[in-house]
Amino acid sequence: MSEAAPGATAIHAAYLLSSVLFILGIKGLSSPKTARDGNLLAAVGMLIAIVATLLDRQILRYEVILAGLVLGSAIGAISARAVQMTAMPQMVALFNGSGGGAAALVSALEYVQLARTAPTVPLDSGITILIGALIGAVSFSGSIVAFGKLQGIFTERAITYPLQKVVNSLLLAGILALGVLVLAGMGGTTAFYAFLGGCLLLGVLAVIPIGGGNMPVVISLLNS
Repeated sequence: MSEAAPGATAIHAAYLLSSVLFILGIKGLSSPKTARDGNLLAAVGMLIAIVATLLDRQILRYEVILAGLVLGSAIGAISARAVQMTAMPQMVALFNGSGGGAAALVSALEYVQLARTAPTVPLDSGITILIGALIGAVSFSGSIVAFGKLQGIFTERAITYPLQKVVNSLLLAGILALGVLVLAGMGGTTAFYAFLGGCLLLGVLAVIPIGGGNMPVVISLLNS
């Protein structure tokens, strides 16, 4: 068995360190006294993971990535200082929605890339892509609705209509059916985009029946 290259060993060590920092960060978030330090540890862990991934993937051009990193950091720092504590749930909802949207977008781009190079997407990759798209899209649209309710853009009351649970169940069944089509290589990108659209709609329909007073709980669930 050949020994791992020094560079690969360093990358693996960076990922391990990131995992430890994530665990410590989550533990710190369990108490208001340690939440700030926990958030900082998790942020450092994420930065290490990003840098390790960029080095590991041998990316040729870093300009756009660095621009996004600088711009995103500036937006986060300014927002965290400017937003009042009473509006913190809204900010968390937007940040959470942004993360979900990014995950869904990455899943979509990965699917399109694989679909261009192979008649069918490999099963393991396809399942991972679909799960990422499902969770990301539901988190994105649900978080946007939660933000709107907390901000007063949408009505804060619970919005219900007849056969709501039946409609949501049928929508979920349709999403699962489209996922099976995508994995079977049937329907092409149209089936995948329909799957993604259904996931976005599911996020909206799952949150609108919940009143504004429970939105912080909803945001926590979406963030998990």
